[in-house]
Amino acid sequence: MNSENKENKEINKLSLLIVAIIVLLLLIGGAVYYIYHQKRQMSDLVATFDLEKESLADDFNELSLQYEGYKFSVNNDSLLTLLSAEQIKVQRLMEELRTVKATNAKRISELKKELETLRKIMRNYVIQIDSLNQANQQLTKEKDQAVRRYRQASSTAAQLTKELEKQNERVTLASRLDVTGITVTPINSRGKEVKRIKQMEQFVINFRIVKNITASVGEKTIYVRLKKPDDDILVKSRADVFLFEGKEINYSIKKTVEYDGEELPVTMYWNIEEFLSPGAYRVDVFADGNLIGQRKFELEK
Repeated sequence: MNSENKENKEINKLSLLIVAIIVLLLLIGGAVYYIYHQKRQMSDLVATFDLEKESLADDFNELSLQYEGYKFSVNNDSLLTLLSAEQIKVQRLMEELRTVKATNAKRISELKKELETLRKIMRNYVIQIDSLNQANQQLTKEKDQAVRRYRQASSTAAQLTKELEKQNERVTLASRLDVTGITVTPINSRGKEVKRIKQMEQFVINFRIVKNITASVGEKTIYVRLKKPDDDILVKSRADVFLFEGKEINYSIKKTVEYDGEELPVTMYWNIEEFLSPGAYRVDVFADGNLIGQRKFELEK
């Protein structure tokens, strides 16, 4: 009887031990599952934090690139300085973000808020930049219009100047004196026309200043140049010069006449005191600094 009771006690102890072991195993299993579940949740949370940090870093980088891009489109030095300062802030926060742990939710949240603040500042700068660009475009348009108007005015002025110069030239040409009927008659000492050089004592030069109502009236000094076949000028003195085309040139004879705009006959004389060779001679007539007539004549031996 005692032996049976003892055996029953042993069985009961074993049963309790088995139950305890089973309960312990269940507890351990539950704890392991709980720890695994928590660890997995933590891993998922960390992955989420990493993605969030990475996304925030991309946002900061994008904002920095926007600042860099707008710097190239701004010509205003003051605004350019402000953009550079804000870009430095963005880059400083980007550097800080790299060193912040993804699990530091508080600082990540603060950085997000700072990012939004910087974006608002950027939007204000964008408005200013757009306003400046529009103003610059308007100024450029107005400048182009002013340049076109200036060029048109310059072209018109140049055209008017050319037309005025042509008109003045026509008026100048029209107001020049002109001569016609130039003759050179060699005569002897008795005033008779002769052909042979050795008989010639004097040249009688005759011509008519034609009528010209546009020419200035008053005293006119007429200069005559007698050119020999060797192109030398017949002169009484090398000091006898007048101004023609900016140069002083010799004349043979000069005479002052009173011109009233009507046709005026003029006679001038050259006393032959030098040796003359046969050949082609030429007489040139000048007045008011202009060559107004010329005529060739031949002298025979």
